[in-house]
Amino acid sequence: MNMFGVISITVGFGLVFCEACDQVLTMATGSSNGDHQTTKQPPLPSPLRFSKFFQSNMRILVTGGAGFIGSHLVDRLMENEKNEVIVADNFFTGCKDNLKKWIGHPRFELIRHDVTETLLIEVDQIYHLACPASPIFYKYNPVKTIKTNVIGTLNMLGLAKRVGARILLTSTSEVYGDPLIHPQPETYWGNVNPIGVRSCYDEGKRVAETLMFDYHRQHGLEIRIARIFNTYGPRMNIDDGRVVSNFIAQALRGESLTVQSPGTQTRSFCYVSDLVDGLIRLMEGPNTGPINLGNPGEFTMTELAETVKELINPNVEIKMVENTPDDPRQRKPDITKAKELLGWEPKVKLRDGLPLMEADFRLRLGVDKNS
Repeated sequence: MNMFGVISITVGFGLVFCEACDQVLTMATGSSNGDHQTTKQPPLPSPLRFSKFFQSNMRILVTGGAGFIGSHLVDRLMENEKNEVIVADNFFTGCKDNLKKWIGHPRFELIRHDVTETLLIEVDQIYHLACPASPIFYKYNPVKTIKTNVIGTLNMLGLAKRVGARILLTSTSEVYGDPLIHPQPETYWGNVNPIGVRSCYDEGKRVAETLMFDYHRQHGLEIRIARIFNTYGPRMNIDDGRVVSNFIAQALRGESLTVQSPGTQTRSFCYVSDLVDGLIRLMEGPNTGPINLGNPGEFTMTELAETVKELINPNVEIKMVENTPDDPRQRKPDITKAKELLGWEPKVKLRDGLPLMEADFRLRLGVDKNS
C-alpha cells in the first residue's frame, strides 16, 4: 500500500505481486478444451481429513438429490458405510418418495433448500445436480432455470471454495445444441441458439461450465464436469415430457405413441445405473473433464416407439405430431475419453433397460401386467 492508501499490484511474466498481502500470486493458466491445469493450490479441506487418530466419514452433498438421477446416486453413495450423504432439494421436480428408504438413517440428511439461496454446511464433496432437466419443467419458468444454473452454481462453487470440497457439475449434451459434428466429442463447442425457448437450459449449463473452470483457474478449486446424454430408468417423472417416459406411459395407458415429426431425429439412451457409475468414477478420479457420459447406441424416435410398442403394448398406434422448436436432429456421445480416462462404458442395453422402467411405471400408475 503506497502513501495514498492504494494497494499496489505489479503484473509481469504471469505473476502478480500484491504489496498489501506481501506475496506473489501465480496467475492461472490453461486453454479452452486443452490443458486445464491451474497453478493455484486448491483450498484445504476440513482438518478432520488429516486426523491421525480418527478417520471421519466422507460428507457428501448432493443437490437435486430427490430427483430421478440424484436419488439413484444417493442409493449408490449410501452403500458405502464411510459416506454421510446430505441431500439439498427444493422438490420442484424431485420427490421425497425417491429417498424414503434413507429417511431416518443416521448417515443421511435431507434439507429442503433452493440452491439459488446460500447454503452454509461442512462437506467434503459436492455433486451439483440441481436443475430441472425436462423441457416441460425448465420452460415453465425459464428465468428461474437460468438462476438455478448460474446463481445456484455460483453458490455451490462458493461453498466448495470455503470448505475445500471437490465439486462435480452434471452438465448436459444440450451444450452441443443442434450439433454439426456427429458423434459429439468434448472438444466440439456446439451449435446453440442463444435466444430460443430452450436457451434457459442450454446456455445456462454452458455458463455453469464456464463458472466451474473460472473457479478452477482463479481459485484452484477441484472440479469435475460430466456432460450427461439422455438417461432413462425407474423414478423418472411419468409426465415430464421426455421421450422414453412419454412412450412408456402412453403404452401403459393404451394411448397412441406420439412421435414428433419427422421421426428420423436420433437420440442415445443410457440406463441410470450406468450413468451413476460414471459420475462416481469421475468424482473419484483425477480428471477434470468435461467428459461425455452416455450410451453411444443411437436410435431414431420412430425406432424407439416401435421398440416400446413391441415390448410393452403391441396394440397401440404410433402417431406423428408437430415438433417443438430447436429440437436437435441428432445426438450421440463420443465416449472415447470416458473409456480411456475413467475405464467406463455403459453395460445395460435399451431392450434390457426398458422393461425395468416399465415395471416401475406399472407400479406407480397402478396398471397390472395382465391388463
